Formats: sequence, structure tokens, C-alpha cells
Amino acid sequence: MGFLKEFKEFAIKGNVMDMAVGVIIGGAFGKIVSSLVNDILMPPIGALLGNTDFSNLRIDLSGIRKAVSSASQAVSDTVSSIDIISSDSAEIAETVAAAPVIEPIYWNYGAFIQQCIDFTILAFCVFLMVKLMNKLIRKKAAEAAPAPAPAPSKEELLLTEIRDLLKEKK
Repeated sequence: MGFLKEFKEFAIKGNVMDMAVGVIIGGAFGKIVSSLVNDILMPPIGALLGNTDFSNLRIDLSGIRKAVSSASQAVSDTVSSIDIISSDSAEIAETVAAAPVIEPIYWNYGAFIQQCIDFTILAFCVFLMVKLMNKLIRKKAAEAAPAPAPAPSKEELLLTEIRDLLKEKK
């Protein structure tokens, strides 16, 4: 029962609501930053780099698969040549037609570069927001702090001296 009571206190304190609002605002802010990067910043950068769209930068890794499959194909061809002698041509045509179409494999390093740029800009924007919030908090704390007591006037100093002298005489 203690666990449920602790959770209820946590949920009622408002921490959950603050966190939910933060997540929602963060998601929307992330979309704004992604749009800023993709639609505003990257086109000029791409133009400066020779009309490069980072999201389309990739390396075709199908050559590696072809090299590995060609080595295994050589072994398979040796074994298949024995089977071909005993098979008819219709059966061979069906086997070739049933072979799966192999999709190319790409290493999308441009998408990674794009995400790194997104992250850097997002981190910079969050840094600026935190810096602004800290500045506002410090300003509010400075305003809320009690003002130092004003320096005593000449009359107050004179009265203090008189009081101290009277205490000494007693």
C-alpha cells in the first residue's frame, strides 16, 4: 500500500503534469528545429557544397554482397552442374524464375550527417533557452531579495553615541 500512496503523492504534486507539458513542448520544438534545419539551413549549405542534399548521400554496399555471393555461387555452380545433367530445362527455368529479387543495400551516411546537424542546432537552442531562463531566475531573485538597510543618518549616529555614553556612565 505504501507504493501506491507514494505514487499518488508524486502524481498529485504536479511533477507528472510538468513532465508531460515538457515532453509535448519538446516534441513540438523538435519539429520546429527539424524544419529549420531541413527547410531553411540545409538548402543554402547544400548549394554551397555543389547542390548536395545530405539525405541522399549514401554508399551502395551491394558490391560486398555480390562479392560474397559470387564466391558461394562458384561453389554452387559446380554442384549445380551435376544436377543440370539429370534435370530438364523446364525445371531449371522455374528455379531461376523463383529466385528472389535482391534489393540494393545502402549505407545512408548522409542521413546520419543530417541528424547530427539537427542535434547540434537543437542542443544550441536548448542551451539558449536555459541561459535565458537562468538569467530571468537571477533577475527575479535579485528583485525579491530585501534591499540593504540604508546607512544611518547623522542624527541617528549622534543618538547612538549618546545612548552608548549613557550606558557607560551607569
